Amino acid sequence: MASEIRSTRLAVLIDADNASAKIAGRLFEEIAKIGEASVRRIYGDFSGQRLKPWADILAQHAIIPQQQFAYTAGKNASDIALVIDAMDLLHSGRFDGFCLVSSDSDFARLASRIREQGLDVYGFGERKTPESFRQACRRFIYTENLLLPETPTLGEETPKAVRPLQSPSAAVPLLQKALSQIEGEEGWVSLAMLGKRLFNIATDFDPRTYGYRKLSDLVRKTGAFEVAQLETGGLRVRLMLPETKAPTKKQSRQKGTAAKKPSS
Repeated sequence: MASEIRSTRLAVLIDADNASAKIAGRLFEEIAKIGEASVRRIYGDFSGQRLKPWADILAQHAIIPQQQFAYTAGKNASDIALVIDAMDLLHSGRFDGFCLVSSDSDFARLASRIREQGLDVYGFGERKTPESFRQACRRFIYTENLLLPETPTLGEETPKAVRPLQSPSAAVPLLQKALSQIEGEEGWVSLAMLGKRLFNIATDFDPRTYGYRKLSDLVRKTGAFEVAQLETGGLRVRLMLPETKAPTKKQSRQKGTAAKKPSS
């Protein structure tokens, strides 16, 4: 009997002072797409009321609290404890990657150090997270995206409750940059290859940031790219050629006016 292939083992370390308990359920759903959350630890002072929302759900998500009493206000005892544990876990050699849940730039160096050891780091934090921490991770997922309702596929009506962080048009420059870096026949590249290049360029790229759960839906929505089906079943993409672009409303009106104008 063939042995079962083991999932990627991940150590999940949560900075309770810089992460909302509201994300817990979606957080572990997202992590499950990457691998197995073998270690689940959270750091903070749970003796007071401020972190009670986290304390109430620790057992539900099998998270182990690492209590750090705030003996002195303004000191980062929790951050230091998280870093010490991260280094112990790193050198145990038992993990394939780390998930660091925080919006604090202090963990940028920790993320870099783990990656120097050859392990992947997945960051989870708010949109306000400094770039130094976001870029230090292999991938960075905005927690605001985890709190969004399920976003629709192209053609479905977007629920009013959905508030994407940016409009689809804001993704066009990044998509164009990624396409320009990939050589393809007549400008065509596979959607899968485009996705990989996007993550290499921007660690925080996520179609959900622009209101769509699938990259293909986002690309189509921008109206700046052609999308075609491959014989293998995948999709390919290229920049929309000038002659294939749909005319704007102004251009359509001008064309209609010109057609009605009598010849002299």
